[in-house]
Amino acid sequence: MSMFLLAVFPLAMIFGALWDLTTMTIPNVLTVALAAMFAVLVPFVGLSLQEIGLHVAAGVLMLLVGMVFFAFGWIGGGDAKFVAATALWIGMSDLLIYLLWASIFGGALTLFILFFRTLPLPFFMQRREWIARLHDRKGGIPYGIALALGGLMIFPQTVWFATAAHVA
Repeated sequence: MSMFLLAVFPLAMIFGALWDLTTMTIPNVLTVALAAMFAVLVPFVGLSLQEIGLHVAAGVLMLLVGMVFFAFGWIGGGDAKFVAATALWIGMSDLLIYLLWASIFGGALTLFILFFRTLPLPFFMQRREWIARLHDRKGGIPYGIALALGGLMIFPQTVWFATAAHVA
């Protein structure tokens, strides 16, 4: 069980980042699965009902904020759902640190992609649809990468990691 506790969240973050990088979308099945796995695994980490409530509140808060950001066109719908599912796992206690990490990675990612878009795209890269889409100056930024990296940075500080380490 400890390996399962250690694997679910990081694998979801990696999958979300790669999917967003290559398709500029984050599938609903990922965010639903991440939320469902929270519900399945939370009994194994020994959180009180109050602590579980704070995790749920973090997820709901980020879903609401994400929906507002989506309504303004600042982020994609997949990003809004992905940050909410990630916040569900992280909880209120580490939410601000997570958002700080995601913002740092998001800024660096944005600068890198904007720079990449100023360079001529070699022919062999033009045939890769996802690379050409990233290179398109009218295209968006796959912010799910930043959200996932932020999640991976904060994960070792979470109750999930501590529980798995204690059991192992």
